Amino acid sequence: MEKGGVAAMNRNDIDGASDANDPVHPGMAGQIKDRSFAVRGNERRRGKEDAAHFREEAATSRAQETAATATIQTASDDHITILQQANERLIITTIEAQKLTEQLQTTRIQLERSKSAAEKANLAKSEFLSSMSHELRSPLNAILGFAQLMEADASAPPTPPQKESIRQILKAGWYLLDLINEILDLALIESGKLSLSHESISLVDVMLDCQAMTEPQAQKHGIHITFPRLERAYLVYVDRTRVKQILLNLLSNAIKYNRGGGTVAVGCTVTAQERIRISVTDTGLGLTPDKLGHLFQSFNRLGQENSAEEGTGIGLVVSKRLIELMGGAIGVESTVGTGSVFWIELNLIAEAQNTVDTAALAAHVPAPVENDMRLRTLLYIEDNPANLKLVEQLIARRADLRLLSAGNAKSGITLARTHQPEIILMDINLPGISGIEALKILRADPLIKHIPVIALSAHAMPHDIKKGMESGFFRYITKPIKVNEFMETLDEALKLSATAENTSK
Repeated sequence: MEKGGVAAMNRNDIDGASDANDPVHPGMAGQIKDRSFAVRGNERRRGKEDAAHFREEAATSRAQETAATATIQTASDDHITILQQANERLIITTIEAQKLTEQLQTTRIQLERSKSAAEKANLAKSEFLSSMSHELRSPLNAILGFAQLMEADASAPPTPPQKESIRQILKAGWYLLDLINEILDLALIESGKLSLSHESISLVDVMLDCQAMTEPQAQKHGIHITFPRLERAYLVYVDRTRVKQILLNLLSNAIKYNRGGGTVAVGCTVTAQERIRISVTDTGLGLTPDKLGHLFQSFNRLGQENSAEEGTGIGLVVSKRLIELMGGAIGVESTVGTGSVFWIELNLIAEAQNTVDTAALAAHVPAPVENDMRLRTLLYIEDNPANLKLVEQLIARRADLRLLSAGNAKSGITLARTHQPEIILMDINLPGISGIEALKILRADPLIKHIPVIALSAHAMPHDIKKGMESGFFRYITKPIKVNEFMETLDEALKLSATAENTSK
């Protein structure tokens, strides 16, 4: 009953809502209208609120978009600025790189020009030295050659005063030759044109040679010199001639600048680094630290310029350059009032690495030639009258030789073909055809190609000697003539000539 009543009322409400003008329910219709106005009011308020909220969100979104746009614009402006700056730096760098490239190109051109100029200067220097060597050696050849003849003249021996004069001439001449050689050596080293002939050698042999050459000098100065007795060969890979040159220089200095009655002791020690040290200890006055600092300077004799001892002041400089070119070192220790110790060090090689054929070496040692007194002919081709006169007098001392001479290569070749001499001695610098060109002609002739030809020349630069030997000369003797060396070379050539003659029979 109660539920039915409520349902009836709800239906009435609905009916009333469906028809507000229903005269049957006037009160209910008013309520429904009021409710309808309230609903519509709420809806309008909610709509306004929603619109306001939407406008607020839209405004916020626009503000955010504006801020984002401003941020993007700022970043874009910054990037543009950075790119502009980078582009400017790139342009500047490119310009600088172009300038640097141009500078490098200019520098390269200048270096090439400098290198070319240096090469031309070195070539001119070498040519000048070679020419000067020839011009200086030619008159020295006559001076020393005739002085040696006068000294050894048994038929008319010189008087004591004459002997002393000859001795002084020889002393000055050989000293001048040493000076020429040292200057040429230094010039070649500085120009980088010095060639070394490395080989495996025994220091024992070198020490024996040095001992034989320096003992007479030591005795003359009243100096007692001692050499070690080496039980091993002590093999080193060096230029034999240059090592001996260095040791002789150190020994000569130790003798010359020693005290009267002093001593020179040569020592030999193997270091831990498989190097061998050869030391030369003297009892001289010693050197101050200041002098030690100037020891290896060219032409600096450390106050000995006015002493009685001769010297050039470049021997130690040349020695230092040579030993360093061979992988060695040189040094000195000195105490004022006590003396000095000069030393050199070289790299040792194992004895098993010794590739020197002793039989081959023995074959190159000149053996005594039996003199059968059969007259042999020597043809000398030389345009210098003084040199020709000297050789004439030297050959006059040989009972087994007769001399033919020619003043130029053309005449010499004709004489060689006509007389077929046992030996030909020939200058290199000849008028018309040079000695080397003449040798080619001689070697091309079957009748005389077997004759040993010895070069006798004032061209004494290493490259001159090498060129001469490569051309086919039997030996290359440099002026000034050393009489003993000259005679030994003639004996070797005669032996070779006799062998060739016997073979052809």
